Amino acid sequence: MSALPKALVVGADAAGGAPLAGLLRVTGWDVREAAGSRDALGLAHRLDLDLVVADLAGPVGEAPALLRRLRLVGCRAHLLAVTDDTDPQARAAVLEAGALACLPRSVGVTLLVDLLDRRAPGRQAPDAGHRPVDDVDAELTDRLQRRYAAALPDRLTAIADGARSGDAVALARASATLAGTSAQLGHPEVAAVCRAIARDARRGVLAHELVVELRTVAGC
Repeated sequence: MSALPKALVVGADAAGGAPLAGLLRVTGWDVREAAGSRDALGLAHRLDLDLVVADLAGPVGEAPALLRRLRLVGCRAHLLAVTDDTDPQARAAVLEAGALACLPRSVGVTLLVDLLDRRAPGRQAPDAGHRPVDDVDAELTDRLQRRYAAALPDRLTAIADGARSGDAVALARASATLAGTSAQLGHPEVAAVCRAIARDARRGVLAHELVVELRTVAGC
């Protein structure tokens, strides 16, 4: 069995890239997270990455410089940026720095999955003439929901294993990851139970009854 593809999600702080990181994990990526450019460059030196997503809060800001420096240190991963900045010049700067696309945060999740599904095999620098995807359609949303449904049994098993083994840290991590992705993809009841499990686990409480409830809510 081949190793999972490796992704690095770069946020402006320790929690900045968490939603995208959770999505990538659910859809089959081995994800590392970096807080800012310095942390990202350090990880890029040590890891053989397939994808880097720069999810920096606010304007694009330092994203172009980070992407250029990643190439200079030999990173051959596909590069993407997610931003709230609507300035065409700022977005163009990210693309000129080597990003495959600069995705608006409001639709970044679905566009991200589409771009990853259509990426070329192996790692290579994106073609400078590659145009970003402009539209989101129902097919992409359906594809993302199918991925979520396919990964859900394993995610629920990880949560149940954490509760059964008494590993509160693993339980909190697995529950928080599923909570974030479920909320993004329109499963609020699953997200709410996962948040409650994670909240209890962080206090050292193993809420076995909530784990049972989660399977019922998730329909598994």
